[in-house]
Amino acid sequence: MPLTMLSRYLHPDPRVRRELVDLLYTALPQVMAISVTSVVGAVALAVIDGDPGYAVIAALILITASARIASLLRYKSRAAQLSDADVVRWERIYGAGACAFSLALGALSYRTLHLGDAPGAWLAFGLSMSFCVGMVSRAAIRPWVILTAAATLLMPTVVAGLLRPELAYNVGAVMLIFFWLTLREASRHLSAAFVERLEARHRLALQATHDFLTGLPNRAAFLQSLATIGGNFAIIAIDLDGFKPVNDRHGHNAGDDLLRQVAARLTDCVGAGGIAARFGGDEFMLLKPVAAGADGRTEALELARRAVFELSLPYRLSDLPVRIGASAGVLVADGALATGATAQLLERVDRALYAAKRAGGATVWSDADDEPAYSAAV
Repeated sequence: MPLTMLSRYLHPDPRVRRELVDLLYTALPQVMAISVTSVVGAVALAVIDGDPGYAVIAALILITASARIASLLRYKSRAAQLSDADVVRWERIYGAGACAFSLALGALSYRTLHLGDAPGAWLAFGLSMSFCVGMVSRAAIRPWVILTAAATLLMPTVVAGLLRPELAYNVGAVMLIFFWLTLREASRHLSAAFVERLEARHRLALQATHDFLTGLPNRAAFLQSLATIGGNFAIIAIDLDGFKPVNDRHGHNAGDDLLRQVAARLTDCVGAGGIAARFGGDEFMLLKPVAAGADGRTEALELARRAVFELSLPYRLSDLPVRIGASAGVLVADGALATGATAQLLERVDRALYAAKRAGGATVWSDADDEPAYSAAV
């Protein structure tokens, strides 16, 4: 299935999507069980009947089953390193493997009905139903995979049944169509309930580590990142200048909108390699790896200056231009210093921030200096 067609079935949240695909690839025991029984059944028919068609189909079942098992094992070994785009690709691989195996198994049913081999048809139908039962256990995870594979599995049997002159076979073929429609409705309901539970769990996890207003990591998430960061890094404490008058004059809704705009600007400033967090009220923290020595200090001060400058630019609140400012305290440290010293690091960067505030605002003050590193009028 092309990505443009598959995209309508993808969950918009990459974290939920990854968990769903991870669950798909936990099907190794079921896949191995149906693979072994299907290969044994097809080989048995080929040996007993001596039909070359059975032999070809048995070979196809063996090839597709082996490929599915190999993909399951490969995904398990690489899952932790996969990007979001890789996860989407592996979902397509799982779907393609399930459909290929379904087609081979469906061909076995078609062959038995075409030859009028009643015992063989009974065996092939049993294998098909066993496969369907195994797929139903995945119906709540990715319905499109299950429904596509089921259609691929049942279609050869339906066609062969309709081509038979006996009415019983014709009726049975029609009943298989209704079976697929029932599976389709059941899959949709199961999937909706299952995905809703996953989304609720992820929302709760997000609320525990992120600020509900701005969407930025909260204090707990910032402290966890600080405790695990290695190498040289910069901590920048930022406090808004003039936020309270704006909040009092325009109302709390406007103040909330302003904080969200501040969060967006800080996220852009810190970039993909850093973290912008809201500590509470109008106080924010930036954490970013930097180079060692003087170059790292230069990077940290440049980031702080950029943040103060960006936050001083006009905002629009209900089509009204509003301006505030910001003060920043800067601390450059290394991983060894951070070990067991989180509180001391925060105390030092807070002192630098307070010095910047006392200097009149719109100021960057480094923990290592006795004078402002940057100052500008709001």
